[in-house]
Amino acid sequence: MKIKSIFRALLAVAFILAGYNHFRNPNFYLQMMPPYLPYHLALVYISGVFEVLGGIGIMIPQVRKLSGYGIIALLIAVFPANVQMLINNINHEGYTTFTYLLIARLPIQIPLILWAYWCTKEEDQK
Repeated sequence: MKIKSIFRALLAVAFILAGYNHFRNPNFYLQMMPPYLPYHLALVYISGVFEVLGGIGIMIPQVRKLSGYGIIALLIAVFPANVQMLINNINHEGYTTFTYLLIARLPIQIPLILWAYWCTKEEDQK
């Protein structure tokens, strides 16, 4: 199995589980919603659906590239929620989160975007 296939599967599982968690624990995500956005609960569920679909899609060659772009768009779209998480100093399920960990979380979006791009870009034909 190629290394790219392993990383693709890891990314898929991560997004499917993260999306599922939007339905299992929506209150956590509601705390992250920037106040200027309407329909917070609907947006939590919608983002969860798209995370699950993106995770499934990157495993299907026919829609892999489109799913990769979707995941990248989603990562960009949810960035304000990550900032809001820092502003509100939100902790997850009783774990104490220090502010510097929330700050460190923000630039993690960049490697996630690169990971999604690398895992879903078309293979070089030789």
